[in-house]
Amino acid sequence: MRIQGNVRQFGWALLMSFTVVQGAQAAPANAPPVSYGVDSDTFHPVKAKHGMVASVDAMATEVGVDILKQGGNAVDAAVAVGFALAVTHPQAGNLGGGGFMLLRTASGRTTAIDFREMAPARASRDMFLDKQGNADSKLSLTSHLASGTPGTVAGFALAAQKYGTLPLSKLLAPAIKLARDGIVVNDALADDLATYGKETLINHDNSRAIFYKADGKPYQKGERLVQKNLAHSLQLIAQQGPDAFYKGKIADEIAGEMTQHGGLIGKPDLAAYRAVERKPVSGTYRGYEVFSMPPPSSGGIHIVQILNILENFDLAKFGFGSADAMQVMAEAEKYAYADRSEYLGDPDFVKVPQQALTSKAYAKTLAQQIDVNKARPSSEIKPGKLAPYESNQTTHFSVVDKDGNAVAVTYTLNTYFGSGIVAGKSGILMNNEMDDFSAKPGTPNVYGLVGGEANAVQPAKRPLSSMSPTIVAKDGKTWLVTGSPGGSRIITTVLQMVVNSIDFGMNVAEATNAPRFHHQWLPDQLRVEKGFSPDTLRLLEAKGQHVKVMPAMGSTQSIMIGPDGTRYGASDPRSVDDLSAGY
Repeated sequence: MRIQGNVRQFGWALLMSFTVVQGAQAAPANAPPVSYGVDSDTFHPVKAKHGMVASVDAMATEVGVDILKQGGNAVDAAVAVGFALAVTHPQAGNLGGGGFMLLRTASGRTTAIDFREMAPARASRDMFLDKQGNADSKLSLTSHLASGTPGTVAGFALAAQKYGTLPLSKLLAPAIKLARDGIVVNDALADDLATYGKETLINHDNSRAIFYKADGKPYQKGERLVQKNLAHSLQLIAQQGPDAFYKGKIADEIAGEMTQHGGLIGKPDLAAYRAVERKPVSGTYRGYEVFSMPPPSSGGIHIVQILNILENFDLAKFGFGSADAMQVMAEAEKYAYADRSEYLGDPDFVKVPQQALTSKAYAKTLAQQIDVNKARPSSEIKPGKLAPYESNQTTHFSVVDKDGNAVAVTYTLNTYFGSGIVAGKSGILMNNEMDDFSAKPGTPNVYGLVGGEANAVQPAKRPLSSMSPTIVAKDGKTWLVTGSPGGSRIITTVLQMVVNSIDFGMNVAEATNAPRFHHQWLPDQLRVEKGFSPDTLRLLEAKGQHVKVMPAMGSTQSIMIGPDGTRYGASDPRSVDDLSAGY
């Protein structure tokens, strides 16, 4: 694929990033001791000796634990969980979407699998603009044009084939049974069907036939939801491998649905799709190694970038929830999100300045511009348009096996239930991931993120993402496996899991339960969850932050490994039916 070479210059800060610059403050020599969940702690993680699975859905978690008990490794369990979530958590779990997997073996090898969706061959730069040249969100979110070529099946198949130990058919068996026999609808699915289904699912015959009853009402909590067509598609994949999805009967259903309703995905798009193995983004933070996703995810680069900035400040001395700690972190986030809008895109199409963005020298120049006592207006960092707030519409799960292999997976349909379109008789919900491209560079997408030319629509291109499956190593051994949904807030949610654990010495459950905050540069707002002191918020306002209390942010699924090898799991209380379990 063609890579553009004309990357714009960063400005004076980046030009200085390869020179010696004096630090803003002296960083602490050592991070404080880490807690692993002793009796004196406020929140307690789930403990297990051998393996641990953390996911947004209890049924899917149990599938993963069962695979581990049968002798499967972390990759086997992760693939089984991913397929199960397509049945039990159709809000985001999927076959018709895409995402990212981060894998670290017990021996210390770390790799990333990119199974992000791709724009169809007939996609064009201005395909989502109306006659007045404005971006039309209906086209990019709820029409057949909204779907990119799905990558989930290819990604899971690649992971299982290269790094798993059990046959793909065995990993699909639990999902097939769940779809065929039916699942008991839980609180989360019932609420989301009632709230979001009426915006998407009910408008499409194939979708309505699955998720709505004969009386026209969505399935309620406690009722059994059977997905026979999805079970058949899963069975085809179990028997024929990923070719069933990309070249066989499932491909026929997807292409037929698109042809009938003006979509762009054709059988050649499906046949040409490949999941890609990439080198993870890596960095260090106070003696820990941090590994995360490379582009087309922006998450890894900017988590490392923000951590590099924060390393110049003594957050432990400031204290968790202090105005000074929140001020420094919010200011660092502004600079990272400003860079995100300008430089990040599909690395097969644009040259992403990853080394410069993640250099500690560049971070130090940014740290020097941060004033603990005075916020810098976002308009002075980079001009742009205001953007709305977004909700949780992705899912993440983490797995660690008995040998210490670790897997973090974040995947999605984009918004709740994706486009709301089930492809023909496949039972598969299709994504609306094309909205993650910059439909009109310089204007925000549904997540409020402003994108540049680097993320403009092009055929066979993968849209930019914030998904950030992340693994942290301590003394060369896997220590923390984490990730979250949440659109643009994924980056800051994962960041706070790392900072809470390292700088503030929290166990994984405390780090998960702690209140969160978020600044994404535009709009110029410091968004905070409930739980921070009103005094702290007033101090932040006095420093120049525009504080706004917002709903819950993120839904992490995390595993920490103690010095004695104990696995500590923590599922986010912000989700209703999630579960961490082990054996």
